[in-house]
Amino acid sequence: MKVLIVEDDIKIVNFLKKGLEEESYSVDYCLDGEEGIYLASVNDYDVILLDIMLPIKDGIEVCKTLRTQNINTPIIMLTAKNSTEDTIKGLDIGANDYLPKPFSFNELLARIRVQLRLKTETQTTLLAIDDLQLDLLTKNIQRAGKKIELTAKEFSLLEYLVRNKNKVLSESVILSSLSNMEDSNISNIINVYIYRLRNKIDKPFEKKLIKTVRGMGFKISDD
Repeated sequence: MKVLIVEDDIKIVNFLKKGLEEESYSVDYCLDGEEGIYLASVNDYDVILLDIMLPIKDGIEVCKTLRTQNINTPIIMLTAKNSTEDTIKGLDIGANDYLPKPFSFNELLARIRVQLRLKTETQTTLLAIDDLQLDLLTKNIQRAGKKIELTAKEFSLLEYLVRNKNKVLSESVILSSLSNMEDSNISNIINVYIYRLRNKIDKPFEKKLIKTVRGMGFKISDD
């Protein structure tokens, strides 16, 4: 699951990014409304966390622009304003929810889960390949009915592989798509986590799903 944070307070950004990545979300962020519109226009996000008070273009204008562009990603507006007028304005132009600052991180997680459930009411929240199954809401992973425990980064990598099953993905493509891998000081971070995933996902089972394509990258497939 991928989240975009549009917030100009870098301390709040770092707090949210760290917490969300620990919950297995992949996170992008920007510090002004104009870049928020750009990122939301060129990338697919599951949820957008949008501050109202932003430089260049405020959150109200960002929300209005995205809805005008038929970008229907759920938007949770974050506001330090006490006035209900801005909240009503945001909801009227297409925001899905709002959360006044300061807020509990656990409450934010609950609000995100609500939006994800609403978004996926007509879709499945499960990803699967062969006998491997991932539940994107509960973060549960099973293979052949056996529960598998993964770290947040391992889950993010596995989710990305399964979403792109049967496609060969280079290390650079994987790294650029998973923001929670970028801050690592390990030069071969993708290889390290592919090795860890294989030990948990493939090693205990006869059929191997994660493949190395020499000179090109990795893929997950059931062939």
